[in-house]
Amino acid sequence: MNKGRNGGQHHRSRRWLAAAAAAGVALLASACSPASGATHAAAGQIVAVGAENEYANVISQVGGKYVQVSAIMSNPNTDPHTFEASASVARLVSGAQLVVQNGVGYDTFMNTLENAAPSASRKVIVVQNLLGLPTATPNPHLWYKPSTMPAVANAIAADLAAVQPDHASYFKANAAAFVNSLTAWNNAITAFKAKYPGTPVATTEPVADYMLQAAGVDNMTPFAFQADIMNGTDPSAQDVAVERSLFTQHKVKAFLYNQQVTDTLTESFVTLAHANGIPVVGVYETMPVPGYDYQSWMLTEVQDLQKAVADGVSTEHL
Repeated sequence: MNKGRNGGQHHRSRRWLAAAAAAGVALLASACSPASGATHAAAGQIVAVGAENEYANVISQVGGKYVQVSAIMSNPNTDPHTFEASASVARLVSGAQLVVQNGVGYDTFMNTLENAAPSASRKVIVVQNLLGLPTATPNPHLWYKPSTMPAVANAIAADLAAVQPDHASYFKANAAAFVNSLTAWNNAITAFKAKYPGTPVATTEPVADYMLQAAGVDNMTPFAFQADIMNGTDPSAQDVAVERSLFTQHKVKAFLYNQQVTDTLTESFVTLAHANGIPVVGVYETMPVPGYDYQSWMLTEVQDLQKAVADGVSTEHL
């Protein structure tokens, strides 16, 4: 997946546009067009869209029976910056009463879709703005920050209540229940930090960096290297040498890599980690489906990190 950084448009061309287009068509096969959206709204449901499926999942949990939710980015092969929205995707966004998107240059295609079908009544939550972050925020993977989704859930509840005031208490209660359900994840992070403080790890990209920081992990990979891999840029020879030394000199206890986007360089580091007995953990940008909701996904990522550090067990796939 591509991410934008420092306000620029960064491209990673390792995935195929055909896959992106196919993913959009498959994803929207059961989604509502403007016509069906109107039907759902008449039946008492608010038509909502999450730019990424982790946000769509939280909308669904907060809105419950009163929302009809679709996710645009769900397939890990889709690339936000080269994603070509089909007419059905455009209709989906144009008919949405609530949209949640990440911001920080990660899903700028959403702005294009929204601007093409302006609506004074559409509620749009940009998580970047909700958290008060600048567009130049280096790491766009905001959903790995423990404080992000509680704020998102409460904002969703407020916006849904503005659309359907009669159900405000329902939305507020669901948001509170969602926030409470994150306790297991937060407890796992706290326990890891207490038991394995300053654990050194290596990464390919800053996908899970916010969670690693919360867990007191020492990410030994230079951020310039992480940013280059994230943005599809060749890292410097010096940074590559530093990354290699983390494995060959056994400086790290685990290696976390973006399981959804790899190339020959990142795959070579997975091989090098295995060769040097460093357990490998795959982390994800979009919520793995089926089988997970946001809470269980985040908890599993921490548990996989702990299995790697405590038991030397690799978990490359969820």
